[in-house]
Amino acid sequence: MIKKNIIIVCLYFFLTNCGFEPIYLDKNNTTFSIEKIDYTGDRELNNFLKTNLNKYKNKKVNNKIFIEANSSYEKIILSKNAEGEVANYQLKAEVIFLIKPTNKKIKFNKKVIMDIMDDKFDEAKYERSMKQNFAYSISNKLTSELIINQ
Repeated sequence: MIKKNIIIVCLYFFLTNCGFEPIYLDKNNTTFSIEKIDYTGDRELNNFLKTNLNKYKNKKVNNKIFIEANSSYEKIILSKNAEGEVANYQLKAEVIFLIKPTNKKIKFNKKVIMDIMDDKFDEAKYERSMKQNFAYSISNKLTSELIINQ
């Protein structure tokens, strides 16, 4: 009985006091506020970027940032099979951000190779999820860049 209580107490201290905390856990503690973002280019990619960057808008911070985002998205045919049908694509997204107070340009590229699927609906759904992943990754890189440079 005493051994069991000692093991429980030891486990409690080891598991509750490890002190692990992710570095960017508190993303609300940023030193900048995105006031306005003007989007041009691919509409769907811009909508995904907008949803990811809206959490940094209109904060009560002195450092206000205005951004112009120019995005492009391409679906490039890489290869065809013996019958002349497409075998795989390369999905490519590029976003160029112009940060207004400093007039700094930041460019991000993302690429992935996608094999053709039998079901066109699943293929379109996969392509959309890849666009969403591109936007999430690019917006995280942008915010990290803004945090570092501020």
